[in-house]
Amino acid sequence: MTEGCTWVTNQVRELGFLYSRDITYAVFCQGPYEESRRYRDFMGWEMPWYSARPSNDELLTGRQVGSMHIVCYLREGDRVYETYWTTLRGVEVMDYDYALLDLTVYGRQELWEDSPSGWPQIMDAPSEHPMRTNGRPIPQWSRIEEGRSDDLTPGS
Repeated sequence: MTEGCTWVTNQVRELGFLYSRDITYAVFCQGPYEESRRYRDFMGWEMPWYSARPSNDELLTGRQVGSMHIVCYLREGDRVYETYWTTLRGVEVMDYDYALLDLTVYGRQELWEDSPSGWPQIMDAPSEHPMRTNGRPIPQWSRIEEGRSDDLTPGS
């Protein structure tokens, strides 16, 4: 796993719908199993978890090592076929957080958006990761500002 890719993994909780259609969802980490499994256990994830490290060269041929990918396979007997893959912004299909942010007035608050001057953005420089800095989420302002109409404090 690389920093930042867990925002998608965290969206996957209930797999019964996939299993009912004979589909298995699993995470293949590019690093050592023991290290990544400790993180999986810490997060409370229950999906099947593997290290692809011994097979990275074959599985990632022509792809960026260290980047997150969604890959689909079809197994017929002893043969396995890769049927689909995507990376970078293509993995957003698994994330409802970005879809919800896209509906809000401020959007994702990323530098690539054409936002008016003064609107909040989560990055100060293009080299920063859009979701994390120094291993922590990037805070910008309080979740509920005093006096706003959506302030749910009793008596407001």
